[in-house]
Amino acid sequence: MTAAGSDVILQRMMALHPKIIDLTLDRVWDLLAALDNPQDRLPPVIHIAGTNGKGSTCAMIRAGLEAAGRRVHAYTSPHLARFHERIRLAGDLIGEDHLTAVLDECYAANGDRSITYFEITTCAALLAFARSPADHTLLEVGLGGRLDATNVIARPELTVITPVSLDHQQYLGDTLERIAAEKAGIIKRGVPVVVGPQEPAAMEVIEDVAARHGAPVLAHGQHWHVFEERGRLVYQDETGLCDLPLPNLPGGHQIENAGAALAVLWHLGLGEAAHEAAVTRAEWPARMQRLKTGPLAEAAPGAEIWLDGGHNAAAGRALGAHLARLPARPTYLICGMLNTKDVTGYLRPLAAQAHGLTAVSIPGETNTLSAEDTAAAAGAVGLPADTAESVGAALARIVAQESQARVLICGSLYLAGHVLRENG
Repeated sequence: MTAAGSDVILQRMMALHPKIIDLTLDRVWDLLAALDNPQDRLPPVIHIAGTNGKGSTCAMIRAGLEAAGRRVHAYTSPHLARFHERIRLAGDLIGEDHLTAVLDECYAANGDRSITYFEITTCAALLAFARSPADHTLLEVGLGGRLDATNVIARPELTVITPVSLDHQQYLGDTLERIAAEKAGIIKRGVPVVVGPQEPAAMEVIEDVAARHGAPVLAHGQHWHVFEERGRLVYQDETGLCDLPLPNLPGGHQIENAGAALAVLWHLGLGEAAHEAAVTRAEWPARMQRLKTGPLAEAAPGAEIWLDGGHNAAAGRALGAHLARLPARPTYLICGMLNTKDVTGYLRPLAAQAHGLTAVSIPGETNTLSAEDTAAAAGAVGLPADTAESVGAALARIVAQESQARVLICGSLYLAGHVLRENG
């Protein structure tokens, strides 16, 4: 059976609810009950929420667990090239036949009831996990936490909250405190919560929710510390210190993500091999991913091409800081964003690091910001900008002027996914 089998079912699922996002757990509970509650039969769950760094932290935890010989299920979103990327069963991407079977089963069990695409596909992942042996299950929240479809685990092994910042305000609230409260909705009674670096307002909310649930807090800056020293990563908590290589995932912000992953692994009692693997073996595409092969690289052999899917103001700051640390080289952005994002907030930290920006619309996305609007936002923060019909056309124009340029394709995971599919 080809990928068309699951693709057909997934397309059918898109029509089960008029909205892409509609936060409530009622529809999920109904479908899980019809499936005999697979969420109650999962291997021990580590549940991960946050605005930035969820995926990278999850990838590092998985790398560490697998280095310790553990079999790990993982659920992440969104996918970049194929839906199968969202579901890993004991380390391997779910196979086409297996995916088609669980999607079909969920579709039939749901009947004619309304349910969103993310909700029904999350139920399919939980069903697959419940039927496959493993030692741990990593569940990454899709949006928010309190009402996210993944928030159906009565007693996880651990919860994790990575840095919280403003994003998705139309769904989660317009203040940092409200967004933090939504993220903290994954905290469960008596279950330890690992907390990454937070703004004081967000940390206060998280600590208050944890206190009300009797959940022990393992917080950055209080119970564990992580920093770079002499080209190494140093992690320290009350029980000791470890000296490790810097994360293989690029960017200074990955040190903080690594700290959260190490706090998890340390709490689980895993040793040095797991710690080192977490920072040296993690794989997470479209997070400052270097494109060295494929049509784009071949079209610009002298250029240095990078791909990043960050899309909010905090991601822009992290990306700007990383670019500032790279060796000097003429840097140009190819940017496409969704119209639901804070485009100015994202671009402002990048303006000082780039010579110019070429804006594109994201192919196939109804919520894409037009290339013209993205270019206008870039101009408003002092970044010279023009537009192009495609990423390929933008790249050709840049290298025609500067053959040795550093080119960063950025602004959206949806754009990143399109680039990865087109680049083969």
